[in-house]
Amino acid sequence: VVTTYCPANNEPIARVRQASLEDYEETVRKAKEAWNVWADIPAPKRGEIVRQIGDALRQKIKVLGSLVSLEMGKIYVEGVGEVQEYVDVCDYAVGLSRMIGGPVLPSERSGHALIEQWNPVGLVGIITAFNFPVAVYGWNSAIAMICGNACLWKGAPTTSLTSVAVTKIIAKVLEDNKIPGAVCSLICGGADIGTAMARDGRMDLLSFTGSTEVGKQVALMVQERFGRSLLELGGNNAIIVFEDADLNLVIPSTLFAAVGTAGQRCTTARRLFLHESIHDEVVEKLAKAYAQVRIGDPWDSDTLYGPLHTKEAVKMFLDAVEKAKQQGGSVIYGGKVINRPGNYVEPTIVIGLAHNAPIVHMETFAPILYVLKFKEEEEVFAWNNEVKQGLSSSIFTRDLGRIFRWLGPKGSDCGIVNVNIPTSGAEIGGAFGGEKHTGGGRESGSDSWKLYMKRST
Repeated sequence: VVTTYCPANNEPIARVRQASLEDYEETVRKAKEAWNVWADIPAPKRGEIVRQIGDALRQKIKVLGSLVSLEMGKIYVEGVGEVQEYVDVCDYAVGLSRMIGGPVLPSERSGHALIEQWNPVGLVGIITAFNFPVAVYGWNSAIAMICGNACLWKGAPTTSLTSVAVTKIIAKVLEDNKIPGAVCSLICGGADIGTAMARDGRMDLLSFTGSTEVGKQVALMVQERFGRSLLELGGNNAIIVFEDADLNLVIPSTLFAAVGTAGQRCTTARRLFLHESIHDEVVEKLAKAYAQVRIGDPWDSDTLYGPLHTKEAVKMFLDAVEKAKQQGGSVIYGGKVINRPGNYVEPTIVIGLAHNAPIVHMETFAPILYVLKFKEEEEVFAWNNEVKQGLSSSIFTRDLGRIFRWLGPKGSDCGIVNVNIPTSGAEIGGAFGGEKHTGGGRESGSDSWKLYMKRST
């Protein structure tokens, strides 16, 4: 039994029973049986049921958003926004349910037809992280469902209540439509259950969101059985600000990207490259902006910045600040734990480090921003790309030629490439994911649906 705590005061909220491996076996069996029913339903009808799931989430959006704030620690508007993302993906999936298809191709043999048909993979295992306890499951399940798959979800143990609440909403819609609730099965558990899923040949696709370190282990276990995996792992995202940038855009964008969700997004800005001619001005303005961030309980509507998720995260934050100082950095804002109940730390700005300092190349899941100077476009594009992760990136400039170089083959090597907007945040219509140690997976929009299906020629 795991106790779930509120990060804003470290008080226990509830206790949640975790699954045993026997429970896991039974759940997989039930999900596989449910798939037999689900796969026979026409895709547009599956889309109609996903539409109803979106509506059911809409009706509970405020209370579910509050639960996310209470259990994960992100501010209320972000909690509601995350449920809204699931709602939006359901809407997207409804349209997609009438559009997925393969081409009829010209055959080189007379009297023959050449067709590409897409079929569901079967059972999709979905392992999600604490920082987006609703949306990431939504991206995966809504698309997987219209493709004709059953889902088995393992959320983070520290956000089990949110997983249970979401699953109950979905199960009611399925059962009201005379569909087995096991089409969207949930299993609460830790690493033992995650390992069982990775090694299980009955998982036709395993979608994993989490750290690069754990993602690598998952990938190896899945690959060993020639399974399919979809990985959404770490990010070490940079914002690059050129001398011609509009600073009225740069300051709020950087603040939002670095401080939003208390630095606990995979798309959080962790590196800020400033052209040497504007470095001091931007740093001064940014520090003033940081001083205005309203810190408080995540469920208060005034709050802009809540706690870190766990006590361990606070230790990681302090450790990273210490390492940054040892490697030549100066903390010009923040750097300390806030003296109040809960896991609160000050949003932090560090200047003076080298672009390749070891701490700069490490993803610390906390609100620490490393500010670095550059001279030339070519060197800063290279510095953006020199880290192992390749999730999100952004430049601020008015130079059209530079924008197209940034978007081109010698520009950003990330999966998400932004211009004059922050690194964090994404649109459901585009494929979300990154390259290199970010894992190469893509979720949500564009042609990501193909990952949840298999092609027959």
